[in-house]
Amino acid sequence: MDLGLDGRVAIVTGGAAGIGSAIAVALAEEGCDVAVVDSGNVEQAKVTVRAVEDAGRRGLFLQRDVRDHDRAAEVVQHVLAQLGRLDILVCNAGITQDGVIWKMTEQQWDAVLDVNLKGYFNYNKAAAALFKDQKRGKIVNISSINGLRGKFAQTNYSASKGGIIAMSKALAQELGKFNVNVNVVAPGMVMTDMARQLAPEFLTKATDESALGRLATPADCANVVVFLCSERSRHITGEVITVDGGQYM
Repeated sequence: MDLGLDGRVAIVTGGAAGIGSAIAVALAEEGCDVAVVDSGNVEQAKVTVRAVEDAGRRGLFLQRDVRDHDRAAEVVQHVLAQLGRLDILVCNAGITQDGVIWKMTEQQWDAVLDVNLKGYFNYNKAAAALFKDQKRGKIVNISSINGLRGKFAQTNYSASKGGIIAMSKALAQELGKFNVNVNVVAPGMVMTDMARQLAPEFLTKATDESALGRLATPADCANVVVFLCSERSRHITGEVITVDGGQYM
């Protein structure tokens, strides 16, 4: 199936590894040039960019902190200058600093909200300004099923991911008349390198919660994101698609 993405240009934040890397490579395999934005993971980011280039597309790595409001607009302009256009924004950068709320510090709260929610605001704002004027564009924000249901010891993370959903729905209303789609992908537990470091009982519990009896791979998430970035999803906006094997259900 031709998704009509050949020649498009995408920005993927948090694109160095895990879900973000899978998204960047999947977009490249469908014909997109991809700018990977990540604050660290320089070596992993280089591997992702090489994979983009191996798919026959142009890759660009920008080491940026998504919390920096002004740099987000600079990234958009830099991508326009280097890659010639911008059609797609995928926001994926995120962190966790877990703890029950009576033990959670203000620093833990602020750190997670600053990256996971303010970081999304910064890049959604920068892309929206361009997409509004050019009257086309796709924004996909990566949330979590824990933004829908909450999660023990994750008040900060759950609040940030729930905020992403609410922000995306509001933005979908603001940008709809400009032919811009804004959607959310909410994964459950995904088998990333970070997940593999969790205690086995956490992975077992997540697997048991899943109706399909398995955990998602980064590619499972990337496939849905790519569809939402394509013209095959032209009449879908303001939606939250869970990629969790029925874990939240």
